Parts: sequence; C-alpha cells; structure tokens
Amino acid sequence: MRERTQVLIAGGGPAGATAATLLAQQGIDVVLLERERFPRYHIGESLLPSLLPVLDIMGARETVEQHGFVRKTGAFYGWGGQEWALRFDDPARPAGHSFQVVRSQFDHLLLQHARHQGADVREESQLRRIALSDGRATTASWSAGDGRDGEIDFTHLIDATGRAGMLGARQLRARRVHDVFRNVAAWGYWRGAAALPDAPEGAIGVFSLPDHGWLWAIPLHDGTLSVGLVTDKRSFNQAKDNHGSIDAVYHEALARCPLLARMLAGARQVSALKVESDYSYTSDAFCGPGYYLAGDAACFLDPLLSTGVHLAMYSGLLSAASIAGNLHGEVDEADARRFYQTTYQNAYERLLVLVSAFYRIHDGRDAYFRQAQALSHRDQQGLRLHESFLNIITGEEDLHDAQQDRLNSLYEKLRTPLTGHRAQGLGGHGTSQMLPLPATPDHAAAGLYLCLTPYATLRPIP
Repeated sequence: MRERTQVLIAGGGPAGATAATLLAQQGIDVVLLERERFPRYHIGESLLPSLLPVLDIMGARETVEQHGFVRKTGAFYGWGGQEWALRFDDPARPAGHSFQVVRSQFDHLLLQHARHQGADVREESQLRRIALSDGRATTASWSAGDGRDGEIDFTHLIDATGRAGMLGARQLRARRVHDVFRNVAAWGYWRGAAALPDAPEGAIGVFSLPDHGWLWAIPLHDGTLSVGLVTDKRSFNQAKDNHGSIDAVYHEALARCPLLARMLAGARQVSALKVESDYSYTSDAFCGPGYYLAGDAACFLDPLLSTGVHLAMYSGLLSAASIAGNLHGEVDEADARRFYQTTYQNAYERLLVLVSAFYRIHDGRDAYFRQAQALSHRDQQGLRLHESFLNIITGEEDLHDAQQDRLNSLYEKLRTPLTGHRAQGLGGHGTSQMLPLPATPDHAAAGLYLCLTPYATLRPIP
C-alpha cells in the first residue's frame, strides 16, 4: 500500500497533536501515525501557564478547562534553604493559572482534538523508517497492529517520536548528550495526602534535599498525589547499594524532607514505583530538508521546572507555522527552517541555562552533585550562554555586542531580582520572561515572525 500526504507527523503526543491540529485547521493534508492506542500512561504532569496561549491558538482551551484537571495557580519551593510561593497572577505572566494533568487523559484530549479538526490520525501505527533522497526526507514505511503495512510519500515530515527519536537519533545519529542532568527519577502515587500548607491553589511542591537531589509533589484530579525523587545516577546507585532497593531509597528520601513527610503522614502509596533516567540532550540540527524534529525528538532537559510539555507544544506550533508558510507560498523553505532552528534552539538554550542555574543555588549539597548539575565546557560549546542569560534577565534580543563574561558571574546576575519582582528563587525570573512567542516583527527570527490570524503561519519582516 502506497499513498501520499502533504505532511506526515510521527507521534501523537503534545508536539505531534499540536502540529496536526494547526495544519489541519488550514486545510492542509495531514497524516499522523501514533505507535500506541490512546489513552496511554506518560509522566510530565505539571504544566506551565505558557501553554494556555497555545491551547487558545489550537482552539482546545475550553476542552482542557472543562475536563476537570487540577487548576494550578502557582508553585511552592523549599529550595536552597529558602521557602517561597510563586503565584501565576503576578504581572506580565501569560496566564493566571495552568493545570496539573493526568497525562494519559490530557494527551488523549489533544489527539482527539487533532482528529476532530481534520487530521488523519492513525493509532497503533508505527513508523519504521524514513527514506532520504539526496539528503531530503521523502517517504516513510509504517506498520499497523492489525498486520497491515505500507509506504507514504510526503512533502514535509514532523518527527515527534519523543525520546526514541526515530529520524534524528536513530537514523541520522544527530543527538548529542549533555554532561549535565544525568539524573534518575523514581516516582509513585499516593492517596490521602494532606494539602501543601501556605501554597497557591493546586501548586506543585518542589523540595531540595539537604545533601543531593530533590522531590516533587503534584496534586491530581483523580485524588492522588504524584511524588517523585530526582538525584544524580552515582548517588542513586550508591544509595540503592546501601539501602538494598529502590523503594528503600525513595522512602528514605521522603523522610528527609520534613514538609513532604508531614503531607504523607496519613497517606498510603497506591502504585508501584516507576524509574527513568533523565539524560539531557540536544540535536545537531532541529530540522533539515523535508523534516522537523519536535518536542523530545529534538531535545530534552530535566523535570525540574516542568518544561517538557511546554517545549513540545511550543515546537509543535513553530513547526506547523513553518510548514504552513512554505506550503502557502509565503516563505521559502530554507528561510522557514532557519526560523524554526533559531527560535526553538533559543528556547531550549535559555531553559538549559535556567535549570542549571537553579541547581547551582541548591545550598548544602555535596560537591559531586554541584558539579554534576553544572554546564561543562563541552555542554557550553555552540551555546550562546552570555546572550541567553541577558535575554532571561532583560528580555532584550539585540545583544550582538555583548562581551563574554565568566560563567559564575552570570549566575550571580541571574539571581538579581527583576524590577517589580520579589527577591526570591531566581530573582523572580520565570519562563514568561524568556519565552515570548515570536509573533511580532520585534521578536522576529531569521527575518520571519509568527502570524497567528487567521491561521498559524510565518511572515517576513515588512
């Protein structure tokens, strides 16, 4: 069986579903292949307010709002010897709330929405291989759970296959693992936990441990609390050897966090532990002739600041607009790819710097943990670290004349409070200050900017 589509999307998670929705709404022919049958389990339950404008653009905001997810109005940090609450209704934030979601349900809602908007969504259909002709992605082979298989030709491909990275990681071998954030996460679900005191409604709790590692606590609308431990691999393996099991490591860590221990005092664990290694990586290029890498297929950070779904949907929007602009004849394909590469890479790099900086103010941890979470010289190669820090601090884009400072001095700059923000955490810095949508000429990249009405596309600077 051989067929053709304008756009093939591999993967039905938030990145793929976002792109499929935005393309199908424009009448563009879209086929989405998803390996599994939704709903399916996934971690990454705490969402950022920056997602709400993307849901608005997709027309999916009302569906998500009405589902009943916990309304997340902020975050609570017990970090580096400080305790503070971050409320999303502070000035200049993109929305006053976000959501704590059961990812199986959230992802299913987005995939159904893409289908309802006209995308040809095929579950239990797995991408097998991408054929390249003179370096350009042109054809995909696939197989279905019912034994069918076939090939599909396309004009553009969006690889949203997650950390598996079908094209970028497996075929092109373009993935580069960072030295930082080689951490291990172990998590489970609890019922009957007490509410987090003195925290915004529905807040995530993030707690640094006194020696190394940190814990999360996320309230979910099914009445459970997601509780996870993150630490570096060496410390995790040493603790497992000392305590005899992963469960013992997990429970010992919970006991060392007094606030979380009090929350769980009358609760019971209702699931087995899940474990995953969190490797931070990026790709040599986020796009190429005929293809775009979106979400975790392009890069992965760390769960600390809940950036995974943000980057996925952000890149889904950017890739859809880049492809639409080219298919509508509004921008050249090479220019569209430069826009995507520049914009998505900048977003990833700024978050990489922020997460590393957050780890560096983890007071009291041992020397190895401090070193393990810091950007190495190899990590810094190819990154515009000075520019990234100053963009976070000031929001300015035109920094071509900036001089390179020492990395440690930049971390100190990042701790300086923003005007009008309390001097807590990272000086009041957050994703709303560093990831504005490039939707005006002032925020253009590679000479192009996002136009969101009547549909998501690209426009050249007038």
